[in-house]
Amino acid sequence: MAPSKKKHAARKACVIPGGFTVLSLQFSLDSAARHFLYVKEHRVRAEKSSYRPLDRTLFVLNIPPYCSESVVKDLFSQFGSVVSVELRDHPGSSSESGPKLSKVFRPADKERFKVGYIVFESSSSLAAAKSHPHDDPLVVSTEERPVKTGVQKWIQQYTKSFIHPDKLQLTVDSFMQDYDKRKEEEAERQRQEVEKQQEDEEGWVKVTRGHKGAKARPHSEAANKRTLQREMRKKRRKELMNFYTWQHRNTQKEHIAELRKKFEEDKQRIALMRAQRKFKPY
Repeated sequence: MAPSKKKHAARKACVIPGGFTVLSLQFSLDSAARHFLYVKEHRVRAEKSSYRPLDRTLFVLNIPPYCSESVVKDLFSQFGSVVSVELRDHPGSSSESGPKLSKVFRPADKERFKVGYIVFESSSSLAAAKSHPHDDPLVVSTEERPVKTGVQKWIQQYTKSFIHPDKLQLTVDSFMQDYDKRKEEEAERQRQEVEKQQEDEEGWVKVTRGHKGAKARPHSEAANKRTLQREMRKKRRKELMNFYTWQHRNTQKEHIAELRKKFEEDKQRIALMRAQRKFKPY
């Protein structure tokens, strides 16, 4: 007997306003409660990143806290091979541009509903996920891949929090090697900037002509520091000159006062000599 039209229509995908497809999620086979995910193709043309190709990336909303990256990868692997899964607290650009830190060097993630970016190996897998019927739930915990929750999950997280010293030492050594390499590259870049912007004693900067089409370099931290030091030197020189000017002016005033005092003494001496002089012609 052919299936009825009503049953056939129920097997279609449920698309809501905004272009999102609704996927139902069931924690286990014997669970009556269902959770709903909202998925759509990731199309952000402003983000030119190879980590999220436009034709193979699925954007997922409302991912529950008990679904880790490995669980999400297992759930969507039924539609095709999954290359990578990225879970974030909020939608945003890819975080692959900066150095990727180990879990040892970053705080633990908070348990909250998240958004996800799932990259498939083929674009057909993306279409299969978008056309999946909403009445066919995705099962999170099965006998082949059980997912622990509650106290069992806390015990598992507590056990995994202890890291073997040898493994921790390797992680620290690798992190420090990358850190030293970045510091050396930064020091080399600053040295090249200093060589290109050599200043003479009067503060003139030698500007060299770059290649054709090169854009002007923004003010670096080293250039701003040199400018501040130059201003401080000018200020100290000006203060020193003002001090010398005041000292010279004060010396001149003292010298003039001493000359006036000596002139008055000479006048009194001459007047006394004139008074004591007597005219005796014979």
